Amino acid sequence: MSHSVELHDIGMTFGTTRAVGGVSFTVESGEFFSILGPSGCGKTTILRMIAGFLNPTEGRIVIGGRDMAGLGPDQRPTAMIFQSLALFPLMPVWENIAFGLEARGASKAERRKRADELLTLIALEGYGDRMPGELSGGQRQRVAIARALAVEPQVLLLDEPLSALDLKLRQHMRAELRALQKRTGVTFIYITHDQSEALAMSDRIAVMSAGVLQQVGAPRELYDNPATPFVAAFVGETNAFSGKIAAIEAGIASIETKLGVMRGRAGPDVAQGHAARLYVRPEALTTGKGGDNTLNATVERIDFEGAFALAHGRLDDGSELVASISSTDLSSAPAIGSRASFAFDQRHAVVLADG
Repeated sequence: MSHSVELHDIGMTFGTTRAVGGVSFTVESGEFFSILGPSGCGKTTILRMIAGFLNPTEGRIVIGGRDMAGLGPDQRPTAMIFQSLALFPLMPVWENIAFGLEARGASKAERRKRADELLTLIALEGYGDRMPGELSGGQRQRVAIARALAVEPQVLLLDEPLSALDLKLRQHMRAELRALQKRTGVTFIYITHDQSEALAMSDRIAVMSAGVLQQVGAPRELYDNPATPFVAAFVGETNAFSGKIAAIEAGIASIETKLGVMRGRAGPDVAQGHAARLYVRPEALTTGKGGDNTLNATVERIDFEGAFALAHGRLDDGSELVASISSTDLSSAPAIGSRASFAFDQRHAVVLADG
């Protein structure tokens, strides 16, 4: 069984510093839920409050319908995996996995049986008698997960567990973690500052900034329909253009900028005459003119990224434009040093209130 986790206006203050303020969201039972944000935004503080290592200075945390007030980490249906993993180097893998069961009075035979079951689950069958130092980084990561699952938590809390791995291994472990979560059905709450990691793994994501919850939604919803300027800028790459709202009609906002009038979908709280910004993703830009939303730039460089390339251009006001070009279209890409037109459909841009 997995549990839901409810945060009701939780806050955390350290002395005069307000680390988290008035955060509310619900993680559904069996969900892979990520908390995404830059370093210092309060995401790890939230995780430690859920685990019981910190008591919120305000608000309530409810897990599986039960208020967690006054309950320590050992009394909560949670387990936590830290960034450091903290495996015992002089203890074989199976004993590392079964360590929490020994404290619960399980016999050695019971502990070994459970450890072997979990080794099969994490695709490390037969590795029980090896030492942690004999394993790769990804294998040690899986052992840490198995150790957390051994105590049968309803909620597994993961604090940036992949940050120490190299890129290829991180990408591999993303898929493994996601598959493992689906096999076990345990509720996962995952902390990360890596947008691509959160987008690839999560059912839903909470985006944090400076202790404040910015938006909660499915990955595609956050990417396509950011609710705040922070989410628009932090989740994925984007181009931003500042200006003032000239008109709003049929859900489309016209914004007057230094580069002329641009149009995009009107986000929440935009109003005529108010300051705003238009955001458009690099992949939404195409070369050539296209209706009202056309920008002229001098191409300064093209960065090859494998499946695509990023064309960096300098606009007439001195700002930078970044457009994504498929590798299959590179032969027709504008030349470095040339003037080129880049266009975008108003439906693929969003206008959000500034500030």
